[in-house]
Amino acid sequence: MKQLSLLLFTFLNLNAMAQTTDTVYIENLMLKHADLFAGVLNHPQKNQVQVLYTQVDRDGRNKPVFKTFSYNLDDHRYFYPASTVKLAAVIFALEKLNALKVKGLTVKSTMITDSAYAGQTKVLQDSTAENQLPSLEHYIKKILLTSDNDAFNRLFEFIGRAEINSKLKKYGLNNSRILNRLAIGDAGEPAKHTNPIKFYNGDKLVYEQPAQYDSLEYPLELTNTTMGIGYLDSADKLVNKPFRLENKNAFAISDQQALMKKLIFPEAFPAEERFNLHAADYKLIYTYMSKLPTESDYPAYDPDEFWPTYAKMLYYGRQKNAEIDADIRIFNKYGDSYGFIIDNSYFVDFKNNIEFFLTAVIQSNDDGIYNDNKYEYETVCYPFMKNLGRVIYAGELERKKTHPADLKKFRMQY
Repeated sequence: MKQLSLLLFTFLNLNAMAQTTDTVYIENLMLKHADLFAGVLNHPQKNQVQVLYTQVDRDGRNKPVFKTFSYNLDDHRYFYPASTVKLAAVIFALEKLNALKVKGLTVKSTMITDSAYAGQTKVLQDSTAENQLPSLEHYIKKILLTSDNDAFNRLFEFIGRAEINSKLKKYGLNNSRILNRLAIGDAGEPAKHTNPIKFYNGDKLVYEQPAQYDSLEYPLELTNTTMGIGYLDSADKLVNKPFRLENKNAFAISDQQALMKKLIFPEAFPAEERFNLHAADYKLIYTYMSKLPTESDYPAYDPDEFWPTYAKMLYYGRQKNAEIDADIRIFNKYGDSYGFIIDNSYFVDFKNNIEFFLTAVIQSNDDGIYNDNKYEYETVCYPFMKNLGRVIYAGELERKKTHPADLKKFRMQY
């Protein structure tokens, strides 16, 4: 019995050591490149920077082994997650579809959204789809390609607020919540009501979901939920009071990367902790997470509005004239709002056999006024994201690995 206890203690101790996060490597790396990061290093709290980087090594059976590094990470220090919450909605919508097990109901079924509460809107058509009809599949494409807000709102309504937040807890994402739709001023009581929805195959009704109501609140212990010195209200009038974000969505950097790891490497987790996704679901997500807007036919995008690196903050810095490396694919979900830029990414370089996770947030709002669309994205946030991605990537080029990774599952057809 004593020997068994000793073995258990040793295993738990080794497991804890293996999961220890290095908190100095990234800071030292930025200090080494002070010409690129001096501004942020001098004002990490002003710019609200948090970084989480995870190296991926493979064992002899190609199973991933993770080693994680952080900078200024604080799961309880609030930042506005913007569109990064949409990746969770994509996963949970597909999970719900699979759990329903309704004969004939697929991601391609026509999804007709009705209205049943004040402020709700209907969706009967989708002009960006090849067949002009809305579907879960097409909404997912639009979310992952260009972060379409309406597409997210329709997934939010399908899943339901209660199920979304239940799923976050189920998967151990305990410092996160998703409370409302995006970009329509959704808050309070209206956010608790979601639309009735019907799914069709041709003219045949295959599934009907009534309007849902979620009475629950989702409190979190968060700091930094009051920011700045003022904000513009819905009438664009300046209010000289700090901007309050305590009742908005939250998605901690640690939770974002945990979700991404489980999505990219389900085999690294026990079966009961994996998402309820099929092979086709993973393929759909991987394809459109890594696809560039200019590679898409349906939906088709104007390259002047949605250029190749539009959704790629880390490494490319959303630069319009960036030279695309054909060997690198970035599987990611970004967010941008209230001066915050966030990117949650898994990088693959097929030529050099490189892979790693990188998740980061930075904010710049020099005047301290929110909702005025005057943020230093171009001069502070994008350059930081670009430089961070490239410095981490450069380090990966030099890093020696015992076993080369087999990356073929991430080669998508574009």
